[in-house]
Amino acid sequence: MLIRNYSEVEAVDVEQGAKDVKIRWVITEKEGAPNFIMRVFEFLPGGYSPYHSHAWEHEVFILNGKGVVVSEDGEHEIGVGDVIFVPGNEVHQFKNTGENELRFICLVPKK
Repeated sequence: MLIRNYSEVEAVDVEQGAKDVKIRWVITEKEGAPNFIMRVFEFLPGGYSPYHSHAWEHEVFILNGKGVVVSEDGEHEIGVGDVIFVPGNEVHQFKNTGENELRFICLVPKK
C-alpha cells in the first residue's frame, strides 16, 4: 500500500500547447498500479491545456477553483466538486477562468 501527500510528488510543467499548467504523476506503474494512472493538474489563473483528443478516456474530479471545459459542443463551466468524463477521441480543453488555482484529479487508463 502507498500512502503519501500529493504535494510530495514533483509538479512539472505541461508543455506542447499548454499555458501555466503543472502536472503531478501521483500514482503510476512505478507505484505498482496495473490499470490506471492518477494525475493532479494545477492551472494558474488564465492557464489552459491544449485543445486535443486521444484514444483514451479521462475521468476528472475538480478539487479547487473554477474554469471551463471546452468540447465541440462549446464551453461548459466547471467548479469544485464537479466530475467530468471525457470519452476517448473527443476533442477537449480545460481552462482556468477564475482568480485562484484550478486543481483537479485526472485518471486515465494505463496505455
